[in-house]
Amino acid sequence: MWPPKPLPKLNNRGIPVISQQISQRWPAALPYWQLARLDRPIGSLLLLWPTWWALWLAAEGWPGLHLFVVFTLGVLLMRAAGCAINDFADRNIDGHVQRTAARPLATGSVTPRGAVALFVALCLAAFLLVLTTNRLTILLSLPAAALAFCYPFAKRFTHMPQVVLGAAFSMGIPMAFAAATGEVPAQAWLLYTANLLWTVCYDTFYAMVDRDDDLKIGVKSTAILFGDMDRAMTGTLQLLVLFALLLIGQRFELGALFYSGLAIAAALFAYQQWLIRERERNACFRAFLNNNWVGAAVFVGIFSHYLVN
Repeated sequence: MWPPKPLPKLNNRGIPVISQQISQRWPAALPYWQLARLDRPIGSLLLLWPTWWALWLAAEGWPGLHLFVVFTLGVLLMRAAGCAINDFADRNIDGHVQRTAARPLATGSVTPRGAVALFVALCLAAFLLVLTTNRLTILLSLPAAALAFCYPFAKRFTHMPQVVLGAAFSMGIPMAFAAATGEVPAQAWLLYTANLLWTVCYDTFYAMVDRDDDLKIGVKSTAILFGDMDRAMTGTLQLLVLFALLLIGQRFELGALFYSGLAIAAALFAYQQWLIRERERNACFRAFLNNNWVGAAVFVGIFSHYLVN
């Protein structure tokens, strides 16, 4: 679990080495591998960190091998499923957006039916994992799957699809508490809120990369909603996240190691604001990617607290 998984190695043409190996050995599988974004681990990491926060807080330390494996594999499967249904929803849009024009559905290397089939298969695999836990966790998995399905379509109807994404990305938190303790206490929902706000913030950075293209094709996002106030709004969200995590530290009686991790997260938030100061595409994407280290810093703080206590 630590250190965090490195980003995939690239060959001299900028292609992830593992994707190149799959292309050579199983060429028919490569488009589905890319559809599930298994060649791009950042989304999985952004889902894993808060899930691990919740597991460690709920169990007051190591949650046990069973829950660790169930939730880690479950996150990987559901993130892949979410990517598949996202690209299905955006199959007529991605070709018009610079960043997504090469995605498998946009290029025709995967059919819409194949994308839906992959989504269903991945959800079923994740559900089989959940069945090894308790009734409350199983019940919570149903709205989690529904949110994962709904998010890609939200951008057609609301300027705040990032809120739907945040709700989906945070469902691992109450599920972790339910699996570890048999209940979902108020503190779990506070952590859920912190993660939802954090997700809205970093996905706004992500949306800022595509803002010009999205305006042309009519896709909605918080980056468009916030407009010239994007820096102020994301900065406010970051402050709210830090405040919520400070409350978490108090509720769970966490010590100096946790607050040290939180201080590092605050410094990273400040760095992200510096990155987006000119709203340049690549810099906004770097700010989005940098949130992996925010999640890691908070987790190390929680992990270290329980390790020494």
